[in-house]
Amino acid sequence: MSSRVRRAAAGVLIGALASGALVMGTSGTAEAAPKKTLRSVAWKQDHRFVGVAVADDKLSDETYARTVAREFSSVTPENVMKWETIEPAPGEFNFEPGDRLIDFARKNHQLVYGHVLVWHSQLPAWVNEGEFTAEELSEVTENHITEVVSHYKGKVQRWDVVNEVFNEDGTFRETKFYQTLGEDYIADAFRAAHAADPRAKLFINDYNTDGIGPKSDAMYELVKDLLADGVPIHGVGIQSHMILDLYDAESYEANIQRFADLGLEVVITELDIRMDMPATEEKLAAQAEQFRAVTQACVNVDGCTGITVWGLRDSDSWVPGWFEGQGAPLLFNEDYSKKPAYYAMYDVFKTKKKPCWWGWHPGRGWGGHHGTAA
Repeated sequence: MSSRVRRAAAGVLIGALASGALVMGTSGTAEAAPKKTLRSVAWKQDHRFVGVAVADDKLSDETYARTVAREFSSVTPENVMKWETIEPAPGEFNFEPGDRLIDFARKNHQLVYGHVLVWHSQLPAWVNEGEFTAEELSEVTENHITEVVSHYKGKVQRWDVVNEVFNEDGTFRETKFYQTLGEDYIADAFRAAHAADPRAKLFINDYNTDGIGPKSDAMYELVKDLLADGVPIHGVGIQSHMILDLYDAESYEANIQRFADLGLEVVITELDIRMDMPATEEKLAAQAEQFRAVTQACVNVDGCTGITVWGLRDSDSWVPGWFEGQGAPLLFNEDYSKKPAYYAMYDVFKTKKKPCWWGWHPGRGWGGHHGTAA
């Protein structure tokens, strides 16, 4: 085979991976995939990513891996980049699990959304129980951020830099970082992450900020202040762990829009919609309509660049372990069959207006403005 033919074949392979027409299994071999998948229709019609939180211990399951590769254009590590896993002892870094996900994403032409650099939960004991001065904790935190982000420089496109900083009433959560360092720990974390990888997009992330209210108002004021102070923050993550039938579509979209109006990206980072069990056909239909509404709210706002669901199958979800009698929050059943919620998301992306021009947008990268309906 000539070098020109090999280059042409490689170009076809890369294009097929980008569109989702081929997926790479854990063995590294290319496999045919259905032409129309959630990842392909979302990108082709709307140039948004659709992501999923990935459990490291399940990537060795070929069906799990194929489904993640086929259906999603972005992956988020569910646990392996959290502090207790990645730096279990001072200065001792465990990058191997995260490296596996990076390699998987590279093979399948997927984005990586890093989660999470600074969070009060899932800390190793040496941090959580350590008696640090402000100067010491600042140094520990900066070193952790620098080492992790530097290791994945150029491989992780977006990072949750700081996670869950507010109480429900909009006051700052009394975490170890806040109690020792004050509010400045947030800006310092963003500056450290930016110094380690100036090209990565940096996000602040929280739950129960789905609509306009005290908590999201506090987030809005915080990010305005950070921007005014020149802090390198690029986006806001809205987790969206929701309950069936508790959703205000107007408030949700207005909330996304006001953050986008600041020039920030907005990503729905941890979407799931739980219900009281059992999951009847009626409840699943209602859930599908709520997934549809959330997806529609995102695509209605140019600055909303993607949606990540927090887990692949209902059986992979964190929900049953935390909320007794509740479950079925995701897009796939345990046997990998697609639920009505999957088709609802798919339908929104498929019917979204097509771009009428193509170009570079500083907040979103390559993309288009929307024109005539599909």
